[in-house]
Amino acid sequence: MNERIRAREVRLVDENGGQMGVVPTREALDLARQRGYDLIEIAPTAKPPVCKLMDYGKFKYEQGRRDRESHKKQKSTEVKGIRLRPGTGDHDIETKLKRMLQFLREGNKVKTTVIFRSREMSHPEFARRSLEKMIEAAAEIAVVEKPPSFEGRTMTMVLAPRVLTEKDKTEKKTDTAGDKAQKAEAAPAAEEEEGGKAEAGEAKEKPKPDKPAKSRPALDPSLI
Repeated sequence: MNERIRAREVRLVDENGGQMGVVPTREALDLARQRGYDLIEIAPTAKPPVCKLMDYGKFKYEQGRRDRESHKKQKSTEVKGIRLRPGTGDHDIETKLKRMLQFLREGNKVKTTVIFRSREMSHPEFARRSLEKMIEAAAEIAVVEKPPSFEGRTMTMVLAPRVLTEKDKTEKKTDTAGDKAQKAEAAPAAEEEEGGKAEAGEAKEKPKPDKPAKSRPALDPSLI
């Protein structure tokens, strides 16, 4: 930057991105001062180096902002843990399965551990069956990174989030669009059905007109 540039000449770019060609470094520095900018090397390995007229403070601010945004986009993958026992009930397994699916959707790996006691080691098939059910339930969003296996008195497995291919993304979008279309088609029919029910209800509630009163026959004056 500025006087620290050692090259005798540089390829200069002005503050608007315009090419000014190859000029002596001293001339480029003078031009930068006249316009109130700094002379910044943006391609120091080029021959000659490429320098640009810019505000160094603003340049560092923009660079820091880009770095922070890039860091936010990089998701750090964590390994979440879930523990079971061979005798864990179906309700508890369902609860732990929901947690596992949530972790996977958030982009985390999940390590499931089944802890055995002494007598439970003689029937590992129950634990393996529970883990296989969890694998089957998460098949659409996860892959098996480490299948169920023994580690001392525990049986563990690791599931990782499934990376969607372009084909999977396209199929998912197609399914979503199809569901929306079906809902849109079903809406008018539902409205018509509701309208029909409302009309039928109104017809039932409509009061009947009162019957006209019967007129009495006039009396014969001769009989009075």
